[in-house]
Amino acid sequence: MQIFRTKSTAADGTCDAGLHRCLSAFDLTFLGIGAIIGTGIFVLTGIAAATQSGPAVVLSFVVAGVACAFAALAYSELASAVGGCGSAYGYSYVAFGELVAWIIGWDLILEYGIATAAVANGWAGYFNNALTAIGLSLPDYLTKAPKLGGLINLPAAGIVLVLMVLLAIGVRESTRVNAVMVFVKLVTITVFVAIAAFHVNPANWHPFMPFGWFGHTPEGKPVGVLAGAAIVFFAYIGFDAVSTAAEEARNPQRDIPIGIIGSLIFCTFIYILVAGLLTGIVPYTALDVPSPVAHSLQLLGINWASAMVATGVIAGLTTVMLVLYYGLTRVFFAMARDGLLPPVFGEVNEKTRTPVRVIVLCGLLIAATAGMIPLGDLAELVNIGTLAAFVLVCLGVIVLRITQPHLHRPFRNPLNPLFPALGMLSCGALMAFLPAMTWARFGIWLVIGLVVYFGYSIRHSALARQGKQG
Repeated sequence: MQIFRTKSTAADGTCDAGLHRCLSAFDLTFLGIGAIIGTGIFVLTGIAAATQSGPAVVLSFVVAGVACAFAALAYSELASAVGGCGSAYGYSYVAFGELVAWIIGWDLILEYGIATAAVANGWAGYFNNALTAIGLSLPDYLTKAPKLGGLINLPAAGIVLVLMVLLAIGVRESTRVNAVMVFVKLVTITVFVAIAAFHVNPANWHPFMPFGWFGHTPEGKPVGVLAGAAIVFFAYIGFDAVSTAAEEARNPQRDIPIGIIGSLIFCTFIYILVAGLLTGIVPYTALDVPSPVAHSLQLLGINWASAMVATGVIAGLTTVMLVLYYGLTRVFFAMARDGLLPPVFGEVNEKTRTPVRVIVLCGLLIAATAGMIPLGDLAELVNIGTLAAFVLVCLGVIVLRITQPHLHRPFRNPLNPLFPALGMLSCGALMAFLPAMTWARFGIWLVIGLVVYFGYSIRHSALARQGKQG
């Protein structure tokens, strides 16, 4: 049995779940840009260039962007036709039923939660550098996880708690803060592009593809353009969070596809432009640093621009955390509303019109994770969860075209089933380039999820309640 997850809209502009419809297509596009432009452009571009792809990192971004484009088209069709605030979880519920929906929802909880904690760690590094520059540095035991010899990464935990309060206040206020910070980091990128364009040395682009399309180091580490694409894929994580706002969009059938596709196209162009300029102004071998964009300007001797970029990084990573955290709470809320998680988390605060209990629970868990676990251990799990979600969303488009051929689809994925199939193949191929340990940890998380499902969710879900009534 399958459930269609359409939502009615009340006269006051809220859906039957109580979430407030207040986001325009512009808000949603900025939401996507806020999530996408951050860690990828400010950190991963340099690391991928130095260790994986060389100047051909621009091709790595193209490959990853194409895979995401197929997934974005699938997301857009399902968001316009099915709606709901659960993103891939909601779409999987309609296409495949409860068990698969639970698996992908459990997967999304891991993806958004760990990604938020990982970005918080990166944010804390830049914040600590800023404090040191003005003579207010924190002691090491307050800036490092226990595994690294500290007590807690206090800035990482602290920024998550600040965002927790912001999201609890209301989504309208959160999007306003997001819009301001997106503007700040776009200005930062504009400054970099304007300066770098006059300092390009074409010799730095040779050899353009030093690692080839795919290969291995003597130690067995995958390298090349395709391996680089699997790494920089993290840079695109976040555009799918736009679909979690379907129940808070004014006109979701029109605005969600605009937000998803518009933000992805814009950010892909920015990534390729910045990656090309970055590898053109300094040798790619010099970019294996935590802040390659700021570092490249330092190497050029333009310190004021380097400091400005560092400021933009702090703003950029803040918006990434905000949108990923937002997406996590909406997936959690949707699963609780369906009975797969305790119903206490499926309620909306009457004053703020936000799921405050979910926001607080997720905030405390993410803050603890960000404060106690180092960045390296956090980042490994994120990409595989996202790619798995993208594969199921693409498959969902194909399945629903067969099982629900007359469903109203304001946005239709072109060349069905070719584009969705290409999305499945491209995202699945990128999963194959991820390390074996990542697969093992992902498997453990899914096993835990199945235990929770068969121990609690299967007896308390909406389907189970309908079965008892029937």
